[in-house]
Amino acid sequence: MIRVRPGDLLACPASALYGAVVATRNWLFDRGVLPSRCFDSPVVVCVGNITVGGTGKTPHVEALVAGLKGEFRVACLSRGYGRTTSGFRLVGEGCSPAEVGDEPRQVKNKFPDVVVAVDGNRTRGIERLRALASPPEVVIMDDGFQHRYVTPRVSIVLVDYARPLHADHLLPRGRLREPAGPALRRADVVIVTKCPFAMSDREREAVVRQLRLEERQQLLFTTMNHGWPVPLHGGGECDMSRDSSVLCVTGIARPTPLLDYLERAVGPVFHMRFPDHHRFSRGDTRRIVELFQGMQKDDRFLITTEKDATRLDSSSLPAWVKERVFYVPLETRFLGPGGDSLFKLIAGHARQNRAE
Repeated sequence: MIRVRPGDLLACPASALYGAVVATRNWLFDRGVLPSRCFDSPVVVCVGNITVGGTGKTPHVEALVAGLKGEFRVACLSRGYGRTTSGFRLVGEGCSPAEVGDEPRQVKNKFPDVVVAVDGNRTRGIERLRALASPPEVVIMDDGFQHRYVTPRVSIVLVDYARPLHADHLLPRGRLREPAGPALRRADVVIVTKCPFAMSDREREAVVRQLRLEERQQLLFTTMNHGWPVPLHGGGECDMSRDSSVLCVTGIARPTPLLDYLERAVGPVFHMRFPDHHRFSRGDTRRIVELFQGMQKDDRFLITTEKDATRLDSSSLPAWVKERVFYVPLETRFLGPGGDSLFKLIAGHARQNRAE
């Protein structure tokens, strides 16, 4: 027997209405009624998803930047989700996450020599980047798959391995931003993220059958590698052990992989969870400090994510707490040789532009 919750019954009509609106919008773009611009230069690479949050866009954007910036002038363009400003803005060293968004701030922290910009109007944002004294050759457009006013040269869609699309539903009943089948057909590359490190051939084949991609589309698999905690304020190395007490503070969509990683390293942890992209207030910081101070062991650590570290109000933390705050870096790792084909695809377009 299939059990249906009352909330699902209420959400079904809303999901149907939402789906009709999205389908109509996509139909208008597909027929050219709504305009979509394709730039000859720079090469625009879109990294997006079909579901709401949690697929690992920022680590994949960072992987693309790291792999391309040695040969090409690379820029990142985001809308700057949750920022207090509007319009086009270059992310500078002094910009706060509130001004430009936490993810653009994180990318700039990691790659200070790369141009990072925010603009809700991606067409205008790319035009402004083209007008720079040293314009980029490749623009990585973060979370722009539904922003169809720009047609990217390479469109990459991320799919969470643990949340298969065929088992999901449209908003608000589920997490799908648009119907999965038609959306996937717009992608040039589909990356299944957060896969098991020792992924078997059988598991790969199951994903292939579920997605049913066309021959022209690349299918890649990645996993997330959690690094050892890094001091947020430049202190000493993190020497936490099985005897340590750990308070994990998160404001991301899916904290479970981080919690699993920490529990494998030190055992049970205290978890203080906030909504995705949460802007920490002084009250939040005070509650974090109170909980941290109440932990029984002297050997204690406050661990957060790399993204949350950009938003944590360090000015409100006592000096003794700052010394114990660490963030866990995330690194994207391609399973198998597929990553090379992706970089070759993007580099081929960029080199062709240079030749022309």
